[in-house]
Amino acid sequence: MKDVHLTIPGEALATAKIPRQRLEAELKKELALQLYREGLIAGGSACRLSGLTKLEFQWLLGERGICQQYGEDDYEKDLESLEAWPADE
Repeated sequence: MKDVHLTIPGEALATAKIPRQRLEAELKKELALQLYREGLIAGGSACRLSGLTKLEFQWLLGERGICQQYGEDDYEKDLESLEAWPADE
């Protein structure tokens, strides 16, 4: 897919309390968080959009009180991984 470029009117951000040098990065993070919260993009896509590592993005989710998406398939994969885990002797 091609990159998408948004035009945000300057007056819409005139009162934003974000330093100009961090404006693009902060807007990307906020967009990624909201799209992830709404279930519109997966975690990996949200990380790429936000420019954060997986760990950094998970930390940010926790700070914002956003639950991580964890479905039945994820649960089944975790159970399989646990069953395959070697038991300590």
